[in-house]
Amino acid sequence: MTTTTSATPTLRPAPTGALNPARTAATAARVLRQLRHDPRTIALMILIPCVMLFLLRYVFDGSPRTFDNIGASLLGIFPLITMFLVTSIATLRERTSGTLERLLAMPLGKADLIAGYALAFGALAIIQSALATGLALWFLGLDVTGSPWLLLLVALLDALLGTALGLFVSAFAASEFQAVQFMPAVIFPQLLLCGLFTPRDNMHPALEAISNVLPMSYAVDGMNEVLKHTDMTATFVRDALIVAGCALLVLGLGAATLRRRTA
Repeated sequence: MTTTTSATPTLRPAPTGALNPARTAATAARVLRQLRHDPRTIALMILIPCVMLFLLRYVFDGSPRTFDNIGASLLGIFPLITMFLVTSIATLRERTSGTLERLLAMPLGKADLIAGYALAFGALAIIQSALATGLALWFLGLDVTGSPWLLLLVALLDALLGTALGLFVSAFAASEFQAVQFMPAVIFPQLLLCGLFTPRDNMHPALEAISNVLPMSYAVDGMNEVLKHTDMTATFVRDALIVAGCALLVLGLGAATLRRRTA
């Protein structure tokens, strides 16, 4: 007698290895299509840094030099914070809704998924940084010595760093509320130690040592280089490379820690 057994379908594990450009581009396109139907999120990402810079300018209406001194630094910090918040919540929503689990059951690697998200949010970061930089320089009168293009470059790198940090911390949050709670743990210490309020070499040596390994410190240093120097300096190049390297490192960690579902 012949016995037939039905094979139980199994899900193929998501592939690993090198990035697949087609899968990465498809993921980015899907994320952008979803964001297109969420105008409030788009407005938050693109307009909030501009609104904050506008308010800051007129808070220091009687002291324009104060705005010049800190405006360049905050031009990089505001996009970083906004992209961190939006990206962490949006990615977590994908996981809790089951979308992430369905995607990873397809021939889509974790690296493809993370890179696709980074590409989609990075495209919005370009728009965000360009609008904020243009507003600060040509409408609010931010006075910088260096090239506006260098200012835009650092603002864009900061926004991409915020995107990478948001993708990374979303893997450790079980709810959107927990994702928001990561902001005091990840962003606020960097904000206090980045040199915005006082030069880093005036801090306690232990705090200065901690600030030397935080990426936001180099984002602020890069902005200050553009503020003070006409040409691109070696210090600016170092700061820009560190911020970009930290963003790539955090994206790699995000791909390594990506989980299918939230416990």
